[in-house]
Amino acid sequence: MEERVTTGIEGLDTMLNGGVPKGHVFTVMGSFGTGKTTFALQYLWEGLQKGEKCVYISLEENKEDIVTTAKSYDWDLSQYIDSGDVVIEKLEPADADATIHKLKSELPDFINSFGAKRIAIDSVSLLNMLSDKQQQKRERLFGLCNMVRETGATTLLTAEVKDDNPSSSRDGLVEYTVDGVILLRYDHDKHDVQMSIQVIKMRRIEHSRSIKPYEIIDSGIKVHTEGAVF
Repeated sequence: MEERVTTGIEGLDTMLNGGVPKGHVFTVMGSFGTGKTTFALQYLWEGLQKGEKCVYISLEENKEDIVTTAKSYDWDLSQYIDSGDVVIEKLEPADADATIHKLKSELPDFINSFGAKRIAIDSVSLLNMLSDKQQQKRERLFGLCNMVRETGATTLLTAEVKDDNPSSSRDGLVEYTVDGVILLRYDHDKHDVQMSIQVIKMRRIEHSRSIKPYEIIDSGIKVHTEGAVF
């Protein structure tokens, strides 16, 4: 059986028959408020509990805000920052040239020398907004995915979805570039909001394609595998 990397999300690892294949690049897609950043932090926290070194690259929040968000779920990243087991890097999407240069020339060597086993990039949609040309977006995204694959780390990319099509990424590219796609959605009526999760694809393994409800609680994301979405 191919070696798996557990996400740390109750229920999801069951849907994946043990977790994400080691070395995969996968994306977690969803609209605002579906828990993509929570997912990324929970994934890294799981790695830290297993003694794995982790890298979190943010194009949105600064380091202090990320640590505060994690602590709200009782995930104290500060101790792992101090011990050198996790690195949180904030890139500035407004400075396109510097950001792309850092991703291409500095990040691969750092990841390899650091020995990262897990990487989270939040969010790749902001990275793609650095270019107006579709071809350039495609090339940058392919380059990024190939770069992190070559490090051997198992990498999570968060991505925003289209407002008019919540099953497709904003640029329509990332889902065709990565090895796996996990979709987070929420539907609401006058009385209630229901959040659901689906593994759209995960190369080289059998996995559940069922749509299952999930919730975000004090300890993070929890998937109800016995539940049904109505």
